[in-house]
Amino acid sequence: MSTNVSDQFLLRKDIHFLNFGSFGATPKPIFDDYQNWQRVLEAEPVQFIAFDGVEYLAESRAALAKFVHVDDKDDLVYITNPSFAVNIIAKSFPLEAGDEILATDIEYGACDRTWEYYCGKKNAIYKRQKISLPITTKEQFIEDFFKGLTPKTKAIFISHITSATALIFPVKEICEIAKSKGLITIVDGAHAPAHIDLKINELAVDFYVAACHKWMMAPKGASFLYAHKNVQHICEPLIVSWGYKALKPSHSLFLDYHQMIGTRDFSAFLSVPKSIEFMKENNWTEVAKQCRETVIANAPIFYTLLGTQPISPLTNEWIGQMISIPIKTKEPEVLQRKLFKEFNIEIPIMRQGEDIYMRYSINAFNTKQDLEALQNALTTIIKTTDLIQVN
Repeated sequence: MSTNVSDQFLLRKDIHFLNFGSFGATPKPIFDDYQNWQRVLEAEPVQFIAFDGVEYLAESRAALAKFVHVDDKDDLVYITNPSFAVNIIAKSFPLEAGDEILATDIEYGACDRTWEYYCGKKNAIYKRQKISLPITTKEQFIEDFFKGLTPKTKAIFISHITSATALIFPVKEICEIAKSKGLITIVDGAHAPAHIDLKINELAVDFYVAACHKWMMAPKGASFLYAHKNVQHICEPLIVSWGYKALKPSHSLFLDYHQMIGTRDFSAFLSVPKSIEFMKENNWTEVAKQCRETVIANAPIFYTLLGTQPISPLTNEWIGQMISIPIKTKEPEVLQRKLFKEFNIEIPIMRQGEDIYMRYSINAFNTKQDLEALQNALTTIIKTTDLIQVN
């Protein structure tokens, strides 16, 4: 990777940071832009929040819409995190007793809990369809998923890139099939923007939620909800504020309900255009390509070391800038803390049902030494403790 780009990140130099997937990391130029917006806020808080903020947000949404290929910026609204957006959808979604939301059994835990909570309120069913691992083909995955379809299915909810298993799902094909069956399509794209070439306007998707603070490298708390105009009426306000029965309603009830929800610092949202500019200036398409190659090239080392097998083909169809390696441990949380405290390695050891995964992420600042440090640490732990079980 370019040394100049690597030096832009503010991460501690003594840490092998292999967990970009959780919260991202913001390079200095973007972080400076973020702080500049905070200074504008503090220089005149009333003008910023009550007057100029609406225009600032519109300009930022326009840049984001172009980047993720949304035709109308007003179909996007900024929110603090994808879970917030899923709550907007799930709380409002029109369900009757016995209705079903079809998902996979490897979705993000916070979203599972959200759907279970609101489905429970309405005596509806959140159906977590079993996905057979290892995945073999796209066709088999799609067949597995739609085995969960019944006459009571009202919508599908599916990740674009999963969290614990780090798999890229074929959401384009899934959504096209779902729409042909008259279903509402909801995609959790938390990891997708800047991780893969995201073109929302080419997906048959009604709702798409995603983070800008992960792979786009925006400041923490910058995410978005996309809603097609045909379904925006479904989204009732999660927080009722001045946009409800607004004294001066805008052209969009969707924005009125969800954009201005009380006093908050939305500087992170306004730094998204700087994130896009940073990626353009640093040829991020090539950076990401190199990172994906590094992820896949090094994976066999860890399968061999840990005595486990891939959960999908090792190709760009399924794998991006992060990969999850099955690992056998009875104490994943203890292992994660040991790797950090004793070996200075920041990496998640993640539960997904009964399975445990070690997920490493690679970005511009990572070097060969980071993965070598991980390999050496795991070797030491295997030799000196019973924390990891190897066949």
